[in-house]
Amino acid sequence: MAVLGAAAVAAARAEVDPQTCFACHGPNGNSVNPAVPSLAGQPAQFIATQLIMFREKRRGDPLMSPIAAPLTNPEISALGKFFAAQAHAAPATKPAENVAAAGRRLAEDYNCVVCHGPALKGQQHIPRLAGQQAEYLRVQLRGFLAGTRFDMDGNMTSAAQRLKPGDVDILAEYLAGLE
Repeated sequence: MAVLGAAAVAAARAEVDPQTCFACHGPNGNSVNPAVPSLAGQPAQFIATQLIMFREKRRGDPLMSPIAAPLTNPEISALGKFFAAQAHAAPATKPAENVAAAGRRLAEDYNCVVCHGPALKGQQHIPRLAGQQAEYLRVQLRGFLAGTRFDMDGNMTSAAQRLKPGDVDILAEYLAGLE
C-alpha cells in the first residue's frame, strides 16, 4: 500500500470491489490454489492488460472471460492499482537446492530478467514470476510452448519457442520459490 498510498487503494475499492477476486485469487490476491495465479504485487499495467485481453476474448478462460466482460476501463485500472499495492506473500515452499540451481541457470540461459526485471518481479505489462504458483507457471509456459497461450506484444510467445519441454518443470519450481 505504501507504493501507491492509502488514497489510491481507497479509490480502487470505491470503483469495484476487489474482494470478489479473493474467492479464486486468495486474500488480497495471494492465491492458495496451485492452479490460480497470485495477483498481489503484480504490476498494475500487467493486471489491466490481462483483464482487457479476457474482456475482449483475446485470452480465453471459462471463468475469467465472463468476469472481465462487464468491467469498464476505469474499473480495470482500479483493480490493477489495488493488486499492485498488495504485498506478495512469501513462497510456501522452496525447491530443493539442486532444482533451484538448475532453475537459476535456465532463467539465466533464457534471459528471463531482460523482460521480467532483475528480480523477476515484473514491470509494466510484463508479469511477476517470482513467487508465482508453480502449477500455474507450468500451465502457462506449456501453453506458450504449444502456441495456445499468447501475450499482448508477442515477445513471450516468441521467446517461449526456445523452451525445451523438460525445462518447464524446473523453471516453474525455481520461479515459484523466489521471494
